[in-house]
Amino acid sequence: SLSLSLSLSLCLCSQEKSFNLKNQCSSINQGECYLRRDRARKKEMGGVTSSVAAKFAFFPPSPPSYKVVTDELTGLLLLAPFPHRENVEILKLQTRRGTEIVAMYVRHPMATSTLLYSHGNAADLGQMYELFIELSIHLKVNLMGYDYSGYGQSTGKPSEHNTYADIEAVYKCLEETYGSKQEDVILYGQSVGSGPTLDLASRLPQLRAVVLHSPILSGLRVMYAFKKTYWFDIYKNIDKITYVDCPVLIIHGTSDQVVDCGHGKQLWELCKDKYEPLWVKGGNHCDLEHYPEFIRHLKKFITTVERLPCRRSEEKKRVDDAAAPPAPRKSVDNRREKPRQSTERKPPKSQSKKSSSSKLRIPFDHHLDRSRRSLDCHDKTRKSVDHSHSHQIERGRKSVDRLDRVRSESN
Repeated sequence: SLSLSLSLSLCLCSQEKSFNLKNQCSSINQGECYLRRDRARKKEMGGVTSSVAAKFAFFPPSPPSYKVVTDELTGLLLLAPFPHRENVEILKLQTRRGTEIVAMYVRHPMATSTLLYSHGNAADLGQMYELFIELSIHLKVNLMGYDYSGYGQSTGKPSEHNTYADIEAVYKCLEETYGSKQEDVILYGQSVGSGPTLDLASRLPQLRAVVLHSPILSGLRVMYAFKKTYWFDIYKNIDKITYVDCPVLIIHGTSDQVVDCGHGKQLWELCKDKYEPLWVKGGNHCDLEHYPEFIRHLKKFITTVERLPCRRSEEKKRVDDAAAPPAPRKSVDNRREKPRQSTERKPPKSQSKKSSSSKLRIPFDHHLDRSRRSLDCHDKTRKSVDHSHSHQIERGRKSVDRLDRVRSESN
């Protein structure tokens, strides 16, 4: 068992290392000596757990189901025994841990998103080839699949940290070779592939989405129902999923006999951005893609997330809103706009002159009426006071002439 292997590993420490540590204790204080011993124990323990984890977590097909050959005419890499397709490219990528992994890129002419697929622990690219082609067609996405170190024709040995380096190399290829942006990438992890998927997703805040297919809570929890996460556990998805900001779809079979459906349900509860999960009734660990609701639900999810606004554009909008003037300035600007609108509605200069003259006529007519009233009053007393009457009429005419002069000047 794993616990027995771990216990035995504690007794496998090198006597030479223990002797060196004891000699060093005489020259350093006891506390530092204890820390060094603890570091050495953890280092050796980590190596043992990594090898133990590899034994239960990774089952690469042997022999590999494919070979990588070079076309003599074009120089392109091909995946034998599969026929060459114009929309499929075979790649060899270097990882930061020194291994060379094989990847395949399936191009769709109408794709707006790219699916980065991390397969399960008992398959390789040859076994996934046809499924990748079908997924690209039905989902209308570009699809990048790859083999972990030690799988298929990839070099090295399978390990937790190698898979992290593997998916990083593939994602880097998507960015640098195919021009994919973070917000256009959907990470897809199946079974053990959920480990590297969530590890990368927890470090990419602008991702479009994540799909977890029969995922695991952690490596040890597949075998034992631990409530606590131990430092020597692998693929600690239960801790990493809380750092994923994008929408997450979880698909799990209710009759999964390898990874209990409770793994998927607990991960779904921990998601920040939950999408409606798919619990495939009667589905096992390796047959979910054969159920009609699988491709239907997956297609609906991808269509939905592709319509969502880009997180980068949302952040840019928030930054722009924060940089915008405060509310009082906005209200002042609004008040300034009103006079501008009324100014634009004013008639041309010729019309404004005409209107100004009409304004002058109003007091002129009013004054003329007053003059006429005064004339009527003088008519009644014409017989008795002729001199004063004529004088008042002349004064009235002079005043009218003055107004005419003002009107002519204004015209």
